[in-house]
Amino acid sequence: MVKLTKAEKKTAYDSKLCQLLDEYSQILIVAADNVGSNQLQNIRKGLRGDSVVLMGKNTMMKRTVRIHSDKTGNNAFLNLLPLLQGNVGLIFTKGDLKEVSEEVAKYKVGAPARVGLVAPIDVVVPPGNTGLDPSQTSFFQVLNIPTKINKGTVEIITPVELIKKGDKVGSSEAALLAKLGIRPFSYGLVVQSVYDNGSVFSPEVLDLTEDDLVEKFASGVSMVTSLALAISYPTLAAAPHMFINAYKNVLAVAVATEYSFPEADKVKEFLKDPSKFAVTATPAAAAAGSAPAAAAKEEEKKDEPAEESDDDMGFSLFD
Repeated sequence: MVKLTKAEKKTAYDSKLCQLLDEYSQILIVAADNVGSNQLQNIRKGLRGDSVVLMGKNTMMKRTVRIHSDKTGNNAFLNLLPLLQGNVGLIFTKGDLKEVSEEVAKYKVGAPARVGLVAPIDVVVPPGNTGLDPSQTSFFQVLNIPTKINKGTVEIITPVELIKKGDKVGSSEAALLAKLGIRPFSYGLVVQSVYDNGSVFSPEVLDLTEDDLVEKFASGVSMVTSLALAISYPTLAAAPHMFINAYKNVLAVAVATEYSFPEADKVKEFLKDPSKFAVTATPAAAAAGSAPAAAAKEEEKKDEPAEESDDDMGFSLFD
């Protein structure tokens, strides 16, 4: 097997990255802190088909991106440069970005708490029997963890928050967790940014559903409409409201003056004779409204003497 020189390795890397930039328009920028080579190999196997994982030094990647951008005239690639910070890699894909992101998240591996490591999460030691003999109680005393001896072994009485998120792991905490066999942290590739056809956005955008998008769009349209109406600036969203408001104003003028038009005539007619509003009621509503009145009339008839009623009417009901 021929061993490549450093210059040849750089050339091969540049060629591969340029080829990927030409072939793919979607890229996930991922953080690779505490990710081992075996774990990375498993991720590559899991994504094989429509995705390619490429790692490398940031300086090499930035240099290649700049040169490729100059050669092709595609300045959109330059949006990748600010994202190449820290221990990061690139996942080129032709698949669905959300699905690829979810697939990457599956390959997380448990890891012990090493001394000096910044805790990514809170670490809580659960209560229960530890299986350790009483000679090991010094570890618990140093960390102020309440314990008791039960059947010749150390038992933790209550759950204890051993390490807080963002704190560095101390030697005592690391030793205790190792003795208890607790691997509190899990590491894998973490998607930090998404590049899609020149646009760069946060991975949280991938979690948005169609309902979320419709809601945000409706909210935006509502704001545009309100602003347009406030400054009397016609827009597609505000136009229907402007026409309705204008119609209301013209109608108000017609009602208050002798000026009229067909629609205003109907309104004036209703205003002159309010009983005509009853015509617009539905048969069901009319029946519901007339039922109490009919019941009240029937009650009045029962209370009123029959003779009085006949005398008032002036004729027999059977005439």
